[in-house]
Amino acid sequence: MAEAATVSQRANIIVRGFVAVTALLVSACSTVVPRGPTVPTGPTKAPPPVARPDVGVEAGIPRDTARNRVALLVPLSGTNAGVGKSLANATMLALLDTKNEQVRITNYDTATGAAAAAQRAVADGAQLILGPLLSEDVRAVAPIARRAGVPVLAFSNDTSVAGDGVYLMGYTPSQSIERVVEFARSRGVTNFGGLVPNALYGTRASTTFLRAVESAGGRVVALQTYDRTASDVSDAVNRMAKDAPFDAVLIADSAGTAATAVPLLRRMSPNAKVLGTELWNSDNGVSARPALNGAWFASVSNGLYRQFAAKYRARFGSAPYRLSSLGYDAVLLTARISRDWKVGAAFPETRLRSGEGYAGIDGPFRFGRDGVAERALEVQEIRNGSTTVVSPAPANFGR
Repeated sequence: MAEAATVSQRANIIVRGFVAVTALLVSACSTVVPRGPTVPTGPTKAPPPVARPDVGVEAGIPRDTARNRVALLVPLSGTNAGVGKSLANATMLALLDTKNEQVRITNYDTATGAAAAAQRAVADGAQLILGPLLSEDVRAVAPIARRAGVPVLAFSNDTSVAGDGVYLMGYTPSQSIERVVEFARSRGVTNFGGLVPNALYGTRASTTFLRAVESAGGRVVALQTYDRTASDVSDAVNRMAKDAPFDAVLIADSAGTAATAVPLLRRMSPNAKVLGTELWNSDNGVSARPALNGAWFASVSNGLYRQFAAKYRARFGSAPYRLSSLGYDAVLLTARISRDWKVGAAFPETRLRSGEGYAGIDGPFRFGRDGVAERALEVQEIRNGSTTVVSPAPANFGR
């Protein structure tokens, strides 16, 4: 059965089923002087060293000739350890569920240095890397993996790090914004307003929002940015007053920030629809925020995720992080490809660009030419303390 092992240092490794090789003991030799007349001799010549047999012991983790080696690079210590351990648990659960015996996953802690973790993984023979989680870690890992010819399935949503052997599993804001804008336009929304934070996420969200509204045949009548403070959010909303009313307002931020802004927006546009992004799906309390009642947001489906979460809690005794499904789906993809992946051969990277895509907990997905996962998203509406699907995700990419 496939296993997962955590590697924190090269010399501190625990491997199931490994049988230690006992060192060969060599008996000491002594020289006996024969009895009889003393014969003058020169310096005593030492006997030649006894040749020790090669017992096959190597530094690092042992070779595995029966399975292909996959490395999981996630933070297992530090501030993001909770997410990293949840991802690691999810990959283990996927291996158990698929009963895959052709893949072996070893965990490496990126919190102590992503580049060092990648170098250890490559030295240990990894043929595929799952992770890292953070975009800056992907930037550190990518050139190391590229030189070794090892593809990377990263969990980041920063599209700037994708391509040239790096594939992104993360949920990108652009797809979520495009989907919710398209849905809003189909429900009669014409005039859009936007609130986005002064951050990289906000910059990219703004660009996507403008293009999506134009493509859908609508108009952006107001777009304001803000720093992530309550007072600055309030100021940004007040600046939108001159362009009110709106049919809908996109708030490209967390559900908490949106809940702060909505009461202010209602004063100028009482009937405006509130639109959110994929960030809301990672907030377990999003539906419990009264201010967001009636809001729409697009995300991956939660149907299969709920089943996964129940199984995860039963095995590990705690709830998973929402992002842990990325680890599970990465293993499902790997397990499917492993059917045609000869043990010891390089990972068949061309299979990642399969046009029909792959199925996972988060629904169907496929990688585009840019290496970013394209996902089938649904639109949910927040209604009186719960969420309801108002536009199901397409079953495939043929829509």
